[in-house]
Amino acid sequence: MKKMILSMALILFSSLVLSACASNSDDKEKNESHPSSKVSNTTYKVVIDPGHGGTDVGSTGSSGKQEKDFTLSVSKKVEKILEQEPQIEVFMTRTDDSFISQESRFRPKYANKLNADVFISIHGNTFSDPSVSGTETFYYHSNSFRLAEILQKQVVEATGFRDRGKKKGDLFVVKDTKMPAALIEVGYLTNPQDESKMWTDDFQSRVAASIVEGIKEYISTK
Repeated sequence: MKKMILSMALILFSSLVLSACASNSDDKEKNESHPSSKVSNTTYKVVIDPGHGGTDVGSTGSSGKQEKDFTLSVSKKVEKILEQEPQIEVFMTRTDDSFISQESRFRPKYANKLNADVFISIHGNTFSDPSVSGTETFYYHSNSFRLAEILQKQVVEATGFRDRGKKKGDLFVVKDTKMPAALIEVGYLTNPQDESKMWTDDFQSRVAASIVEGIKEYISTK
């Protein structure tokens, strides 16, 4: 009787072991046939370029404030938001009032060396006529058209300024970069009414959030 009970117990234990192994094998096959979890963890490298810096002040606004400070302020806000995005790794061409020589082509070279996925240069515009207003986005290569289109749409909505459109421009920061790249002229610092808004924290935060939304929307189309 004891031998019979022992035999039955051994048969039951063997069945449980075989069932567990089969289950693990099925789970393994399911995981291998559905690699979506790997795709969702893909990291995109985004380079944010605050225009100008140091002795290169950029444009001077109607109030006397300088473009280099505006671009850095907005860029830092963009960086802060992007740091909260698990799928995005953000890099800055400058994080302080540093001078970056245009002749060195450091900005596009930096992005190219990183093998970045997206490059965005942030600027404030200028014109001799103080009544000129609006937001515009520049690109150069055809693979940057969609990025510029999305960013223009998002930033115009945030600024509320005239939509001056997306334009192809022979600008080295978008021409020499190997990845999709765009240069955003947020608004005209030489327009007194627009400039007074552009220096407010609320305006800059809205613009920064719109740039991030643009980046995320562009990435989702990849």
